[in-house]
Amino acid sequence: MSELHEVRVALVTGAARGIGKGIAACLLRAGWSVVLGDVDEAQGLLAAEELARLGTVEFVPLDVADEASVQATVELIEEDFGRLDGLVNNAGLADPDSGPLEQLSLEFWNRLLAVNLTGAFLVSRQCLELLRASGGAIINIASTRALQSEPHTEAYAASKGGLVALTHAMAVSLGPEVRVNAVSPGWIDTRAETSQVNDPLRQVDHEQHAVGRVGQPEDVGELVAFLLSPAAAFITGQNIVADGGMTRQMIYRE
Repeated sequence: MSELHEVRVALVTGAARGIGKGIAACLLRAGWSVVLGDVDEAQGLLAAEELARLGTVEFVPLDVADEASVQATVELIEEDFGRLDGLVNNAGLADPDSGPLEQLSLEFWNRLLAVNLTGAFLVSRQCLELLRASGGAIINIASTRALQSEPHTEAYAASKGGLVALTHAMAVSLGPEVRVNAVSPGWIDTRAETSQVNDPLRQVDHEQHAVGRVGQPEDVGELVAFLLSPAAAFITGQNIVADGGMTRQMIYRE
């Protein structure tokens, strides 16, 4: 067996930027080979070029809501790597505000659920053969918005709540061969480093967190790397909140 095939391989969807890119970076540092999947081909190629200094990384154009695109991606992974050990379903439409409920169109609702929820189903289903062969694991990136809400976020909240339910359903169906967990990030600052420096968040933003700061993509990435590793072999069907304690801190406005 070649050295390439001895290295664990992960597919991270929505990996061109933000949390997905941070997850990919953490997995590369942990010794994984990583396939970045994203609809934004230009940004995805730039991300792959940047992350190549950390290890073996490959970009593939991927629309998780398109069954043919998903199938082509997994076929390419099998051809290039011969295996798949981890799947991170991170791709999603990120803006949670869909406006007042009475103005929420069926078209918008269907599109958001198609990407955020159905996409995870399509990619997971297509990857099952490879994941079963390797005894691999799946991580679904949900959100603390599956547990609490601001006004006008019905479609997004429903998609992330669905991901949490899908997680424990798949964990029961696919075990013991494949483990399935969810990570629900809270406030993660996904802006570029230069933007964070030039336009810093307010102190009050950080103080809403018990750890004293807003999160970074790598905070999610390190947790995902652990959950995909053999060290997490006894963990499945869980939704793990990574929010710096924000959802546990009672805040009263004065």
